[in-house]
Amino acid sequence: MRPNRVRLIVFATVTLIAGAVLAADWPAWGGPNGNFTTESTGLASSWRFGGPPEIWRRPLGEGYSAIVVVGEDLYTMYRKGETEWVVALDAATGETRWEFAYDSPTRSKDWSFDRGPGPHATPAVAGNRIFVIGSTTKFHALDRNTGNELWSHDFLGDFDGSFRHRGYSSSPLVYGETVLASVGGAGRSLVAFRQSDGSVVWRAGDDDASYSSPILIELGGKPQVAAFGANEIVGFEPETGALLWSHPHPTRNAFNISTPIWSDDGLLFLSSAYDGGGRVVRLTGSGNATRVEELWFSNQVRIHFGTGIRVGDTVYASSGDFGPAPMKAVDIESGDVLWQDRSFAKHSLVYGDGKLVVLAEDGTLGLVRANRDGMEKLAESRLFDSLAWTVPTLVGTRLYARSRQEIVAVELGEQ
Repeated sequence: MRPNRVRLIVFATVTLIAGAVLAADWPAWGGPNGNFTTESTGLASSWRFGGPPEIWRRPLGEGYSAIVVVGEDLYTMYRKGETEWVVALDAATGETRWEFAYDSPTRSKDWSFDRGPGPHATPAVAGNRIFVIGSTTKFHALDRNTGNELWSHDFLGDFDGSFRHRGYSSSPLVYGETVLASVGGAGRSLVAFRQSDGSVVWRAGDDDASYSSPILIELGGKPQVAAFGANEIVGFEPETGALLWSHPHPTRNAFNISTPIWSDDGLLFLSSAYDGGGRVVRLTGSGNATRVEELWFSNQVRIHFGTGIRVGDTVYASSGDFGPAPMKAVDIESGDVLWQDRSFAKHSLVYGDGKLVVLAEDGTLGLVRANRDGMEKLAESRLFDSLAWTVPTLVGTRLYARSRQEIVAVELGEQ
């Protein structure tokens, strides 16, 4: 069996995110490495009867925004009626530190929230600023200590951006002194805003926005931004927006939702439901000389909205559309499905201490050890009684998770 090794991109947190972000923080979508993996150690290999110890639990409004953690603060978003809220919580107690609200009307629009209202996107923290994008494309920069508004944009009103009918879902991406966001449309599929005042630094690309979020990668010692749009994945130079490469990935209804997985061997994995399937492309060269080669495509690998995790030469993910979505292990170089397991309903994953933490949509929390030969379920308990579509956040041995109705902190360390 090949080494059980996670390929990480540490530079994205260490050198590119402005401000002090600690290794133990989870400052944005994808966590400290941008790929839902952590350097956490000390996770228990079993739980007591009733599940891991609960630290606190509290109600939270509708929404799917994930939880970011910086120091002793948690940040996420939720909705009440036609208003969206950004909330800062005390990580130790769950108590509210501050809230910021803004109008987010949907009833007069031709939008569908049949899968539940947003917000869907996850905040991003850089220094003393937090950047948030709501389900109706309202983009705000706030003081993360007070919640005071610093500047704002409306992607539809200010930029005539494109829009997915179930609500804007792409999370902002911090790079240097800018913050990048998928606006969508000709000449503005990705836009870089100056963090300090919200002015536009550059805009580039012609694809419509998708539900997926842009990621940072490094190729040939140079950073790139990979943006998974409605019809293709595109690489941009993050300083200028110069187009570096592109590769098509069509799906039914242009629904690309999951986050691509990049590794330092030059392999980029992307997958979609809605007949999109999964594929891996190999990027070689650097900058304007980047070359793209498709290694494989398979309709047997269809990640809907969850997260995939690459460990060594294997990707683990819940694969399926609206029926069963078993966990599958997929060889990164061939696309071969090594095994599948139906122990959990459709789910999201985070990785730490050599284990996969599973949060299934039915509210089940699980702990799994997996390799190319199969998976071992270490622990399982019911965390929520309501729909849980949000990927959880793992900081050290503390897990923060939310459903459509609640947010909870549990301790996963050895007891």
